[in-house]
Amino acid sequence: MARSILIVGGGVIGLCTAYYAARRGLRVTVLDRASADHEGCSYGNAGMIVPSHFVPLAAPGMVALGLKWMWNPESPFYIKPRLDAELFNWAWKFWRAANAGHVARSAPLLRDLSFASRACFEELAGGAPVSDPAGARNSADAGPEAGAPLACGIGDFGLTQRGLLMLCQTQHSLDDEAKFAVRANALGVPAQVLDAKQTAALDPGVRMDIAGAVYFPKDCHLTPQRFMAALKAQCAALGVKFCWGTDVTDFMQHGTRITSVKTLADEFEADEFVLCGGAWSPLVARELGLKLPMQAGKGYSLTLPQPRQLPTLCSIFTEARLAVTPMGSSLRIGGTMEIAGLNEEINPRRVQGIIKAVPKYFPDFTPEDFAGIAPWRGLRPCSPDGMPYVGRTAKFTNLSVATGHAMMGLSLGPITGKLMAEILSGEAPTINVSALSPDRYA
Repeated sequence: MARSILIVGGGVIGLCTAYYAARRGLRVTVLDRASADHEGCSYGNAGMIVPSHFVPLAAPGMVALGLKWMWNPESPFYIKPRLDAELFNWAWKFWRAANAGHVARSAPLLRDLSFASRACFEELAGGAPVSDPAGARNSADAGPEAGAPLACGIGDFGLTQRGLLMLCQTQHSLDDEAKFAVRANALGVPAQVLDAKQTAALDPGVRMDIAGAVYFPKDCHLTPQRFMAALKAQCAALGVKFCWGTDVTDFMQHGTRITSVKTLADEFEADEFVLCGGAWSPLVARELGLKLPMQAGKGYSLTLPQPRQLPTLCSIFTEARLAVTPMGSSLRIGGTMEIAGLNEEINPRRVQGIIKAVPKYFPDFTPEDFAGIAPWRGLRPCSPDGMPYVGRTAKFTNLSVATGHAMMGLSLGPITGKLMAEILSGEAPTINVSALSPDRYA
């Protein structure tokens, strides 16, 4: 009988892990604390696939920037002042990681993960059949006859491979981004510096008030809700079992192995367990005596169903730190990083900061365009060094962790799932993720 896998967390990381594990013939069950229709962090994000983002959140200058913005609740990066030992511990570790050496070590790995994930997205958006490596399905009623070819593609989720623009309002910002473009090209991430006229020619669908932009042609975007829906459907077709609205309350252990997890209503046994709980992962890890430093970074987005202008490329407002993505006929604007604990309340000041920034870059837009638009919010799982936790733990022989991707969860979801499936199958991962060990703060 195929080995059984229990995944705690049904966001993009959990679903990608479930998908690739099920493709290998493993029997997969996914537990998630939220309801099946809850649109958490994996749904309302900017939908960007970004090889250009090879610098982790913990980078030189971020501490000073965070202190500068700390007292402005409308700023792009805001830490809510509070007496919290875990926040202080996280902030200390963040400060220690925010240096040039950490960036230099992390950038090649983030680049490799991003390009590998981009290739996964291309395959998922395709449809060419491949042989099922396991030659079997999770269950007899999981679809076509066992051993039949499986399609790589999971459906149309709006994958658009036209690149990304880093839009700069000021010449000073453009000069800084031009220096970053030099680093990107040296690392093998193509980047091109454009003036305002060249930028307008590249994306004539929207009028811009900018000094120029840096263009990253390898970046892509998609519609997150469509991607998640397609992923869920494909997982179900592969026999993955879902248990929504299910909180994990305890773990049963025998020596260095976990034997089962308990919920309020049931107990689930498995051969392997994977923690993909996003911002709630530390709460689960604590039950197992694991140290998994993390803070929830709240992000917001607003989606205009019929914008007055529709760009064809996704972009980032450099100074405002906002992401802008066309999704079909709609336009999503999102961003901000609010460190305020596991708090899902919407802060109107944060939303106002987003609305005020848009006309500065797209001058034909007005604050009135956002009247009646309900803001979305989600909690990103942020590790102190800005790098995800991926791999097995030393404390338990059958426990793995895949979380802490911060703003890169969607972008790195497929490659994380693929690497986890390799690890769960007893193989060495095709990309060395030892630097992402969940034990690095043990």
